[in-house]
Amino acid sequence: MSGLIALLDDVASISKVAAASIDDVAGQAVKAGAKAAGAVIDDAAVTPKYVQGFDASRELPIVWKIARGSIFNKLIILLPIALLLSAFAPWLIAPLLMIGGAYLCYEGAEKVAHAFGSHSDAHDSAKHTHPDQDGAALEETRVAGAIKTDFILSAEIMTIALSTIPATDTLWMKALILFIVAIGITVAVYGFVALIVKADDVGVHLATERQGALAALGRGIVKIMPGFMKVLTVVGTAAMIWVGGQIIIHGLHEMGQHQPYEWIKHQAEAAALALPQIAGLANWATTAFFDGIVGLVIGLILIPLAKYIINPLLGATVIPLIGWIKGLFGKTEKV
Repeated sequence: MSGLIALLDDVASISKVAAASIDDVAGQAVKAGAKAAGAVIDDAAVTPKYVQGFDASRELPIVWKIARGSIFNKLIILLPIALLLSAFAPWLIAPLLMIGGAYLCYEGAEKVAHAFGSHSDAHDSAKHTHPDQDGAALEETRVAGAIKTDFILSAEIMTIALSTIPATDTLWMKALILFIVAIGITVAVYGFVALIVKADDVGVHLATERQGALAALGRGIVKIMPGFMKVLTVVGTAAMIWVGGQIIIHGLHEMGQHQPYEWIKHQAEAAALALPQIAGLANWATTAFFDGIVGLVIGLILIPLAKYIINPLLGATVIPLIGWIKGLFGKTEKV
């Protein structure tokens, strides 16, 4: 009997450890996902544009194709790379994170410049319609462009997530956290996108097929959605610039270059002292504002560099490499 009791006690102890590990993994996954908010918001803001102009019956299948490509990007390509970096070159994580931050700054600044009519949006160039393409060919072109854009954003998400995981965690725990982040963010982003692209159809259906409050709700949805999409775009752009600037500033600080990090920190503390009733909000808003200014400046500087140097280089190297890797898994452009 004593042996059975000891065995049950051991089982209970193992269960407690396992439960604690699961809680730790879940907690770290949530934290990692929250840190990647800028890239996540941009993903959600950009993707609905890829289904514009198609028949309503093709909207959800297109979103599903892009989501499937996003999962492939994160799990098959980026997750193994992240684990290799963590195991053999952890010193590369901070520089790669800063490169990703620079990309967010560039994307955000490009959208700001485009809004003022001074630059053509790279996303738009990838989504131009071609009169000589039939519907199926155009759909494949749009999906391929969306997946390529998603690869950059997914790389940033996975790198940010990796940077939040303690170095002391085991390799399997890092893998599990990154797996949860990849699945969770993809489901959240593309589930949200699916709701957005079908919201108009739902609104029209309620307005025409229902009466009373439901009909009024449908008309309200139809009226609100265009404005909501504009707000989402603005929020996504602001988030990219702010988060990108913050990543670069923190990266420089960790690498020994303490400005402008220290100066911004001093300004945020001064704002908190000046507004003690909302000290936390004042500190955050001041930091975000100056991080955003730095991010916007960096992004504007990167626009000509990206146009004439970086994008042609990526097109000649990285994109063919991604296609080759997908070919190994029998997914040649069938996504």
